[in-house]
Amino acid sequence: MKTNLKKASLLLTGLLAGSSLFAQTDSVSTTNYVKPFSGGPVKTWSIGINGGLLTPFTIFGANGRQDFRQPQSEIGYGGYIKKQFTPTFGLQADFLRGQVSGLRGQDGVGTPEGFNTKLDWSAALSTNITLGNISWFHSKSVIQPYLTAGAGYMGYKTTITDGAGNTTAYRNGAGENSIKEWFIPVGLGFKVNLGSNVNLDLGYQVNFVQSDNFDGYNTGGSNDRFSYAHVGLEFLLGSSKTPNMATYNPVNSLRTEYVWKNEQTKAMLQAQIDAEKAKNDQLRNDLNTTNANLAKLTVDSDGDGVLDINDKCPNTPAGTKVDGSGCPLAKPVVYVTEEDKRVVKDAIKNLEFDLGKATIREKSFPSLDRVANLLTEKNFSLKLAGHTDNTGSKELNMRLSKDRAEAIKSYLVSKGANASRIEATGYGQSQPIATNKTAAGRQQNRRVEFTLY
Repeated sequence: MKTNLKKASLLLTGLLAGSSLFAQTDSVSTTNYVKPFSGGPVKTWSIGINGGLLTPFTIFGANGRQDFRQPQSEIGYGGYIKKQFTPTFGLQADFLRGQVSGLRGQDGVGTPEGFNTKLDWSAALSTNITLGNISWFHSKSVIQPYLTAGAGYMGYKTTITDGAGNTTAYRNGAGENSIKEWFIPVGLGFKVNLGSNVNLDLGYQVNFVQSDNFDGYNTGGSNDRFSYAHVGLEFLLGSSKTPNMATYNPVNSLRTEYVWKNEQTKAMLQAQIDAEKAKNDQLRNDLNTTNANLAKLTVDSDGDGVLDINDKCPNTPAGTKVDGSGCPLAKPVVYVTEEDKRVVKDAIKNLEFDLGKATIREKSFPSLDRVANLLTEKNFSLKLAGHTDNTGSKELNMRLSKDRAEAIKSYLVSKGANASRIEATGYGQSQPIATNKTAAGRQQNRRVEFTLY
């Protein structure tokens, strides 16, 4: 039994030592946040129930000096009401009941002596010190190690079994079998959050009795003691949305408040920066609009030398001579003289094409050159109308008449005439000037008319 209890004690000590490694939640969480100095609501009251093992064996002191060195494990149960005053400090009223028993050998001879103490009741007021819940980086502890110490009063009855197996009721020096005495409870343990209002409570408590009567033997100078290893549940009183004082971390709340304020300040500054950027963008747009309006004052879209702002006749064709308002100058009156008509008539007379083609024969060039000079010098306009006889298809004759008119235009332009002042049209066989029944008539119908204006 002693070996098992030693292992249990070492295990409990290891859990307590290691709990600090994972006793906090992520600092990002704000479920346990209370604004610092705001007096915000927190849960401070809780009740607990527990059950476990009672034994005279303890982890404190030399157990070999106790009256009974073969401790037995008995069932105990209890509960408490706790008031948390700060995240670290609380007071709790404990109740405990159960039995404590032990044996003492008789050097291997006879029945071992023993005792059994029935703990009718015990009440204690203890301080509860919660550890590991103050951290700059974490908002809420998941596991809360704690220490307890206090003072209590209890009532118990003890029976003794001698080596012969006889059982008698123990009486103290005052002859009392129902004994009431003070004791000092000292404990440690940890709580694990199972929910917003429920904690798992694992603890170990040593009770130092202020006498040597507890085990029925009043010998030596050492007071009796017994331990209580227990597991239980703690129920927090209050809304599940309200933070628990024992897990509330005021230091982290200060940090959270600082971070929030800093983020609000950054957001406010960013908003101001964005507002200034918007103003700058508006000024830039206004400046661009102004520059665009100014640019309009220097634009001459049609290139006639008159700015658009003063141009009363926009989109004037390129090369057109205009007045100060950008409007075309009145064209001078053009007179076609008899000599001009003679030059054109001579060109028509000498005009020849290869048979069935739009190729101008070389003998026609001199008279066409004089027509080109006339167009260039006097800026005349010329209309060319190509015609054919009815030999061949209408489509072929239409194409041939158009190609011959275009061939003449191309030649005149190559000699310097203004292409925009020459119109070339083909009429095919649709406008005969003589009968197509005779060779002479067909010869007359194969022609290109020149109209000078």
